Amino acid sequence: MAMAEQMVFLGFGKWARADKIYALEPITGDDRGGGRRTRVWVDGIAEPILAGRTERTILHDMGQDSAAATVVLDDALDLAERVAKAVDEGPLDLKDLARRARRVLEKTANPAEAEQLF
Repeated sequence: MAMAEQMVFLGFGKWARADKIYALEPITGDDRGGGRRTRVWVDGIAEPILAGRTERTILHDMGQDSAAATVVLDDALDLAERVAKAVDEGPLDLKDLARRARRVLEKTANPAEAEQLF
């Protein structure tokens, strides 16, 4: 169970208290992309917040250990999605893709070290 004071980063400057998040819904299909990866329902807010991070990453940051093992896979799939989209759209931004690939590889090198928010 998450601590009441723990804040979870949702992406693009959005944060929510971990103990106030009560539902996560992955966004799929054409609705996904451009900072829209997950709908996050927060107690006290009528409409879901659109998060730029995946539900698995948010769960991991909330302290859900079962989601922790899938964070690297999630990041790798996100990278593959970006590569496929970039190939379809035209020239590839290899520097951006290389930076993202290095981040995924760093997580596999030190899987026990969680990303610290503060």
